Amino acid sequence: MFLIIAKYLIPKGYRGMAVFPFVLVKYPSDKNNQVFVNHEKIHLRQQLELLILPFFIWYLIEYVVRLFQYKNASLAYQNISFEREAYKNEANMNYLKSRPFFRFVQYLNQK
Repeated sequence: MFLIIAKYLIPKGYRGMAVFPFVLVKYPSDKNNQVFVNHEKIHLRQQLELLILPFFIWYLIEYVVRLFQYKNASLAYQNISFEREAYKNEANMNYLKSRPFFRFVQYLNQK
């Protein structure tokens, strides 16, 4: 994993993003935020499982489906299965050590 400060590459309203093998952060202080970095590392693992490109295709399709479901961009984003998994486990620094393969699937139908 390579951690890079990329203020102008991060979309407005977001602080960071994972694009294998990079974690891009908007603010230098986020490089030291363990919970934030762990959240992005969970996304890196998800990307590896789906061989990177299919991850982004799935992410976009699920976002569009959630947008129709919730009719709210923020709620759609928060309810993407990849985000649900990352947010739920971001504070657990040992999560990736024991995370089952394809765990994000568990978060597809959760409310």
